[in-house]
Amino acid sequence: MFLSVFDLFKIGVGPSSSHTMGPMVAAQMFLSEVRNGNWPRPANAIVDRIGASLHGSLAFTGKGHGSDIAIILGLMGEDPKTIDPDNVDSILRIISRDKKIPGDPAFAFDPDEDLVFDYDTRLSGHSNGMVFYAYNDLGVVLLRKTYYSIGGGFVVEESDLERVTSTADEVPSNVPYPFASAKEMLEMAKKSGRTIAEMKRANEEKAIGHAALDKGLLETWAAMNACVERGLKQEGILPGGLEVKRRAKSLHERLNEQWKNNHANPLAANDWLSLYAMAVNEENAAGGKVVTAPTNGAAGVIPAVIRYYLGFSEGANNEGVGEFLLSAAAIGGLIKHNASISGAEVGCQGEVGSASAMAAAGLAAVMGGTPEQVENAAEIALEHHLGMTCDPVGGLVQVPCIERNALGAVKAVTAASLALHGDGSHFVSLDSCVETMRQTGLDMNERYKETSQGGLAVNTVEC
Repeated sequence: MFLSVFDLFKIGVGPSSSHTMGPMVAAQMFLSEVRNGNWPRPANAIVDRIGASLHGSLAFTGKGHGSDIAIILGLMGEDPKTIDPDNVDSILRIISRDKKIPGDPAFAFDPDEDLVFDYDTRLSGHSNGMVFYAYNDLGVVLLRKTYYSIGGGFVVEESDLERVTSTADEVPSNVPYPFASAKEMLEMAKKSGRTIAEMKRANEEKAIGHAALDKGLLETWAAMNACVERGLKQEGILPGGLEVKRRAKSLHERLNEQWKNNHANPLAANDWLSLYAMAVNEENAAGGKVVTAPTNGAAGVIPAVIRYYLGFSEGANNEGVGEFLLSAAAIGGLIKHNASISGAEVGCQGEVGSASAMAAAGLAAVMGGTPEQVENAAEIALEHHLGMTCDPVGGLVQVPCIERNALGAVKAVTAASLALHGDGSHFVSLDSCVETMRQTGLDMNERYKETSQGGLAVNTVEC
């Protein structure tokens, strides 16, 4: 099993990897298929108009997550990694005015008519389903494609969904350490004498080489850190109608003042962790540039813990950041492979829970932990997120998502500390914990899986 560090850590835009980045990528894929694909075109058939429908969680919380805007941007040729958030409004004005997708040929597309939120039809493959249509000038469907956004910005066509999500009889990838479970990972580490990060590095370098890996790790951390820094400087009200006020800037100013005055604060570590996580997720909620870690909704946990490591650990450096990201990616790959990182599939345990486990593993690794201690740290963090629902108020990635990232970061540091004080032996294995998360997600009512139909999403309004 091989899932690249850059599959888990993707540079993109907020507020959601599955509901924003995924639909944008799917729209790109469909437009490319219409223009360049080898689909069976009827004789003399010419595509005149494009349409799309959102289903399941994408329908119920798509407005709050900007799924409709993301599809428009994807059809307009924008990419999550390269789009400038400051240009979004002008692009939307163009499509609203022209009602056309530019290109040769151009296609008719009126967002008010051709982009449908279908609340009644849930597609069978995944809660995050989209259907795209290409019509001729008489309204006859020439091409219909179904895509699923399966979490973390990953998008698959309907025909590929079973292959991607199935773990049965999977042939290991051609990498030196193809571990598909934590048990295999620890066995390979013991046999090889390598750390988890070293094995992950060997796998990555087999695929892309040493230079590309190091360049990508630096680019990933630079994007994460830039998001933290921007979040620390912004203020005002987050978009969406909940009137949620940004808090990171004012909190940063207070903590800096305490720091300058040598004010004793027994909660300082937790405060800084919370600050960094909130800065990222406030940026995410505002549609800014973020890195999936492993999702947008959980994007603040890992950057917060890395900033904590750099600020509070003697000898911390960029080499350690690379080791942190590789260790975290190894754990994230196992969780995605054997369960899910999608809130629409398993609830927030799969998003913030996974991020906390990844961050705990990364911190334990750079603090000198053995492979067994790293695995233990991940297990502790994930175990204490089990059962967490995904119930965003108003379908926005704001309440409770921003504060959940702060708590996820605090839990990650606590889990790493507990693991480092032990010898790596523990009662519940990471594999058992991941499987429990998968089963819990299957049992969880759909109302609590990113549909905003249960939990805080409904009770907050009543209060």
